[in-house]
Amino acid sequence: MPDLVEVLDEPLGKVRRLIDEHHLVGSRRTGVFAVPSLFIVDGRPLSSLRGTIIVLQDAGFTDDELIDWLLAEEESMGRSPIAALLAGHKSEVRRIARTLA
Repeated sequence: MPDLVEVLDEPLGKVRRLIDEHHLVGSRRTGVFAVPSLFIVDGRPLSSLRGTIIVLQDAGFTDDELIDWLLAEEESMGRSPIAALLAGHKSEVRRIARTLA
């Protein structure tokens, strides 16, 4: 969390709220809570990430599964969902995510 506070230049309470409100998602796989750096653009959470996180959680994904799916190559897109979100193609990503339920 201290690194996330520094990267976002926000107080810890605000960072926790961003996570609670699904603007960001992270994992404790390594024992330390971590958010993939691709989820932060110019010191802010990627704006299209929140809705995508919610769609995937509604489909029953855990945070770890959600992160894995966003970072893995998606055959139907020919790239990873996070790459598509970074390129501005949130509708395509969310359409595919809705089919995963």
